[in-house]
Amino acid sequence: MKKIKKKAYKEALEPLQLELVAMARWLRHCGRRVVVVVEGRDTAGKGGVIDAIAHRLNPRQCHVIALPKPSDRESTQWYFQRYVPYLPAAGEIVLFDRSWYNRAGVEQVMDYATDQQVADFLVQAPRFEQLLVDDGVLLFKYWLCCDQARQEERFAERAADPLKQWKLSPVDLQARLRYDDYTRARETMLAATHTPHAPWTLVDFNDQKRGRLTLIHDLLQRLPDMQVPASIVDLAPLPGPLLKEQYDVLEPIDPYPQG
Repeated sequence: MKKIKKKAYKEALEPLQLELVAMARWLRHCGRRVVVVVEGRDTAGKGGVIDAIAHRLNPRQCHVIALPKPSDRESTQWYFQRYVPYLPAAGEIVLFDRSWYNRAGVEQVMDYATDQQVADFLVQAPRFEQLLVDDGVLLFKYWLCCDQARQEERFAERAADPLKQWKLSPVDLQARLRYDDYTRARETMLAATHTPHAPWTLVDFNDQKRGRLTLIHDLLQRLPDMQVPASIVDLAPLPGPLLKEQYDVLEPIDPYPQG
């Protein structure tokens, strides 16, 4: 399948973003809560699809969560505890750029978690998600799939671009050598956490633009009927003539004062 061109991508994305705005209006209207978990290999395109979803939405309503390495205190808490404060309130959508599934992925592969911790997580994660769903949260879990050849291309692109080099961490560079380990970890995770109440959806992200369109379309299709009339803003004419801005001109401040 040919990679989708930039122009065609933008033309296909615009109506989806209009539907996302309608979704946000529906969330405010009915007070529902949405959580979208986006997981996948390094360079798969997690940040790009999250940006595409959030781009036209009110940041006060749509929250992107990408947590850093846990602090010393957080590392001693119940594992799911650090994620709970970021769950949505009524009318909100939360997009997790990586999530509690770090434990079944990078933490397992890079030996940051013990075998027992991973085993405990795989038992507790479906229970944790059942509690969320039972409380009315609409939970969507996506795994972005990417072949190793495509991953290598993206690593090379980041390494060569000074504006993207910040995306490469020491962990990312080590992960390049553990592609099979990540595959095995993912399959174990899916077997334990692909449940009727919180299923996984795998999306081909070898073509990131096509993958974004596929994921957003799937998300919108799986939400309930979101038909809420859009409010019409009536800008009545202002009384009187339009006013000009009034301000005083400030003198430049000398950054190197003498004396």
